Amino acid sequence: MTAIRRGPYPELTWPAILVGWFLGAIIATSIGYAALILGFSIEGSELAAILGWGILRGLMRRTSIVENNINQSIASAVNAASSGMMFSVPALFILSGEYEGLTDFNRTLMIVGCFVGAVIGLSFVIPLRKQMIDFNRLAYPGGIATAAILKSPGAGMRKAMLMLGAAAFSGAVYFWVLKFSDGASVHIDHEEFHLGDVLGLPAYLNVTFYLSVMTIGVGFLSGRNGLWFGAGGFLCYWFLAPLLAQLGDADVQEVVAGGPGPLRGVLFRPAGIGMLIGAAVGSIVFAAPMIKSAIQSMQKAAKDASGAGSDEMPIRQLYLGVGIGSVLLVVVGLLTVPDMTIGTAVAMAAVGVLWIWVAGVIVAECIGRTNWSPLSGMTLIAVTILTFLASDLTDPQTIVSSVILGAAICVAISQASDMMLDLKAGYLVGAKPRMQAYGQFLGTWLGPIVVMGLILVLHEAYGLGSEKLPAPQGQALASMIQGIVGGDVPTYRYGAGAGLGLLFALSGFGGIGVLVGLGFYMPFAIVLTYTIGNFLRIGADRVYGHKWVEDVGIPVAAGLIVGEALVGVGNAMVIVAMNTLELGGGA
Repeated sequence: MTAIRRGPYPELTWPAILVGWFLGAIIATSIGYAALILGFSIEGSELAAILGWGILRGLMRRTSIVENNINQSIASAVNAASSGMMFSVPALFILSGEYEGLTDFNRTLMIVGCFVGAVIGLSFVIPLRKQMIDFNRLAYPGGIATAAILKSPGAGMRKAMLMLGAAAFSGAVYFWVLKFSDGASVHIDHEEFHLGDVLGLPAYLNVTFYLSVMTIGVGFLSGRNGLWFGAGGFLCYWFLAPLLAQLGDADVQEVVAGGPGPLRGVLFRPAGIGMLIGAAVGSIVFAAPMIKSAIQSMQKAAKDASGAGSDEMPIRQLYLGVGIGSVLLVVVGLLTVPDMTIGTAVAMAAVGVLWIWVAGVIVAECIGRTNWSPLSGMTLIAVTILTFLASDLTDPQTIVSSVILGAAICVAISQASDMMLDLKAGYLVGAKPRMQAYGQFLGTWLGPIVVMGLILVLHEAYGLGSEKLPAPQGQALASMIQGIVGGDVPTYRYGAGAGLGLLFALSGFGGIGVLVGLGFYMPFAIVLTYTIGNFLRIGADRVYGHKWVEDVGIPVAAGLIVGEALVGVGNAMVIVAMNTLELGGGA
């Protein structure tokens, strides 16, 4: 006889917490690895909801939708550290060849700084829930998609199986690429297939495909909107490069003759960085009404000591989180640079906290309207300001302190946008906002630990900033720091890109500016492979329809990401272990 459950459905439970931590670690590892290759990140909520149903309902026979919603909130909170840290921390490793001691930074301080940033970001954004979701009714497309998965538990199980099958396929393909593809053909080298060599095309046209089904999967998830990312690369290599080859002066033609590498390093990458910054600045100008409404929302929440109702998290607890977090950021700055004055540390922390609030509002609003986040540009601006505030630009530890605070800001912004997306999903499935907020806080501590360990393993195995792991956002940040410290900023290239990004943002298309800028910045092999996924998604929408894409296409694409990423990380761990054994044997 089936037992009849009475009372409220289980929500914030230990099974949800433990499964959330487990899935969060896997998703953070997968998406963090992908971010080092692609230069942008994706939300982990849908992946966590799919896998969560597979474990909670399939294995543990639990049927509460709101419990699985808490599970995906915790898992996505763990994953939020992946984009925040992968966009910032790799800069220290990339710059280590020029500035000694950068890679000797205190790992514990980095983890603590990112955790503190996450707490501050959540404390600022949670009071905005009613304004952005209840009153403004922002769409948050990712939250709607997550809620749809949560409401269809049977479909959720099928999606979990499809995702696991695709992960196995993706992992097998990438294992072959790693172990057997190099040298299999004269046109395959370093996980790239040089179609341009087969066709006899000039090198600057750069018709090269990245051998990665993960990249195709990310392109499929992005769909039509992701084509703007490809547009930036096509514009660079299929329009500007031939034009420069014919009309450029002698110096420019020498760069063009060098092929894709010099073209990207000298011309296209600085313009791409400028576009990221310009789009972020434009977003700030465009977001003035959002910031005003956010202030009003927080003031309204503060009038009620309970935080606007029993289902809301008390505003006093959130203000306490901001206050304690701000003090801890000052302590982190002082511990990072022993010679730093208290005044400088307070100024850097104050600017950081203010930027967390402003950028968090902007990013939460952008995610709500477009499912796009100007996270990278916001981080570039923050670290630039923090670097100028530092007392001694010649001291490598000053760079470390700026990047640690920049990473804290980046994680804070990422957590803020993820929180609003998850609150939207919770709103649609009847979850309690207070419980979901507590769940998000419970996930914040694990993410920085997982991602910091992942960064160290991947750097030792492959090298951050290498062809294997280009870490585009880290390179962009490293270039900015290098230009500020060395006084050698390619102003006119940054300025031209910033002007384009600003125009995109002020015209209401800031997300397009960021995507085109990344297309300028990224290796074109990755861009070209990514667009395959975009076109597959467009074709699937037309031929099979939206329901098939949601039920089959998206779980398969997510599996392609997870499988390749886990094999790549596993291969890195094997390399590190072998190197350790060799060093031990040599000793």
